[in-house]
Amino acid sequence: MLWHKVTGNGPNLVILHGWGYSSDILQGLVEKNKANYRITVIDLPGHGRSEDVDGDIESWGDELIKLIPENSTLLGWSLGGLLSIYIASKIQLKELILVAATPCIVNNDNWKYGIKSEVFHQFAVNLKTDGTRSLKRFVSLQSKDKSQIKELYKAIQKYPATDSALNTGLNILINSDLQDLYKELEIPKTAILGSLDTLVPVKIKDWYIENGTKTYLLRSGHLPFLDNTFKLP
Repeated sequence: MLWHKVTGNGPNLVILHGWGYSSDILQGLVEKNKANYRITVIDLPGHGRSEDVDGDIESWGDELIKLIPENSTLLGWSLGGLLSIYIASKIQLKELILVAATPCIVNNDNWKYGIKSEVFHQFAVNLKTDGTRSLKRFVSLQSKDKSQIKELYKAIQKYPATDSALNTGLNILINSDLQDLYKELEIPKTAILGSLDTLVPVKIKDWYIENGTKTYLLRSGHLPFLDNTFKLP
């Protein structure tokens, strides 16, 4: 069983974090919304306080599904967003909210809304070589609030992801192309993007709109939820 925590009262909202982090990075988002939602946060396999789960997006997704209440809104950030798309194709959700997330992060012959594979691979190499330092550096570029950055640093240092989890997460990010699954989803879909995001290019906004997605653009990087203007739709 993956580590998870439930906070607040109201409709069910499940939040999934991104690659290399733990759910603690989303604590500010939880605090802002726990008065209006019953929020479940889950540490991804091998991240935070969760044990490793071998396999791929299917095995990770199947473990996460066990902790998602019926009729939940599912919010996924970054890798958590990719996993959320997979989960939404397997179970009935109330709504899907993607934050700085994409159904396919790396460009291929059928996808031009991602980034070049060499750019992502360099980011991945830096993270795997010196994970904590790279995550800190990445976060420091996303906010000018020193107290906010300090709290995020603490969260990163406290629960480093395992090497196995980083490798599996990397494989999921590189090899997943869920655009067809996404198009088949019949639930309400929302995408919240950062105009300064270097990992999820802002040009994906047009694709989301074309595929029936309410789309919001904030002047932020890859962590839009750190922005003071961020709010749930």
